[in-house]
Amino acid sequence: MKATILRGAGDIRVEDVPDAAVEEPGDVVVRVLQSGICGSDLHRYRRGADNAPEALGHEFIGVVEEVGAAVGSLKRGDLVVSPWAFSDGTCDLCRDGRFNNCRHGGSFSYAIPGAQAEAVRVPLADSTLIKLPVAADSVLMPSLLSLTDVYATGHHGAVRAGVNPRTTVTVIGDGAVGLSAVLASRRLGAERIILMGRHKERTDLGREFGATDVVAERGDEGVEKVRELTGGDGTHRVIEAVGFREAIEQAMGVVRTGGVISSIGVPQYGEAPTGVPFYRRGLTLTGGSAPVRAYIEELMPDILDGTVEPGRVFDLAIGLADVPEGYRAMTEREAIKARITP
Repeated sequence: MKATILRGAGDIRVEDVPDAAVEEPGDVVVRVLQSGICGSDLHRYRRGADNAPEALGHEFIGVVEEVGAAVGSLKRGDLVVSPWAFSDGTCDLCRDGRFNNCRHGGSFSYAIPGAQAEAVRVPLADSTLIKLPVAADSVLMPSLLSLTDVYATGHHGAVRAGVNPRTTVTVIGDGAVGLSAVLASRRLGAERIILMGRHKERTDLGREFGATDVVAERGDEGVEKVRELTGGDGTHRVIEAVGFREAIEQAMGVVRTGGVISSIGVPQYGEAPTGVPFYRRGLTLTGGSAPVRAYIEELMPDILDGTVEPGRVFDLAIGLADVPEGYRAMTEREAIKARITP
């Protein structure tokens, strides 16, 4: 079968690899119908593979093709969506809702080969996969694909921040996760949402998703602009969806005293700037990687009835053979997010 393989920094190829197969009784093999390129994939693409070669991809929807002997809830032909991490659903961390930290689980493209491929093996399939109540050609597929990571991650950021109808929110970052965080904050009732981003086509979508204000400035100038918009105080909640040190420093600048910073961008820095100012202002830092499996069933109904369309962040559709072009386009900011249809 064909799969996306990262060989080194900027060196990504679509290659022939051994077919995905059932290896454990709880496995299924899924034929991939839709997959996505994630911002975290771009980090690896830029810096090179940690353990080359690496098979990438952790966002996918597909059809069950093979079923292990111990699988009870799935059958051949089921259309399923998967979170980015597989989990057993029974360990203490899963019971706490931390499915991405499952003691017996792992993530696609790290623990096992990824899903930017014609097929993928899914361990612990009964507890990981969720059946979809739509046809494989549904117009809802892009939005359902966003549940595998990006929309659920934006929702996680808003939940961890404590967004509610009484809060003002700043979202830092106009990528797919930041835009998803805007949509999630609106869904949770935020009265004012300030989106910090400088790419107009993206911030325009952010406005459609619910942003009430857009701040294009960065650094001290951007902080001052947000404070001007909020009477000098900053916002109650900040969702940092970039992962660079400059973004977390900006979050520190725009958060209101006593407020919450929810950091959901994969950190590309060693230490966060906290210390005495953080302590004196009574700030809270939270966020982290999203336990997507905990959110999919909660978020899906609003997609099915058309209340939200998070799949609009997928502005580039490509075939599997064109995956290298998708990585290039996203790296060069020519696309927000690429959707792959093998």
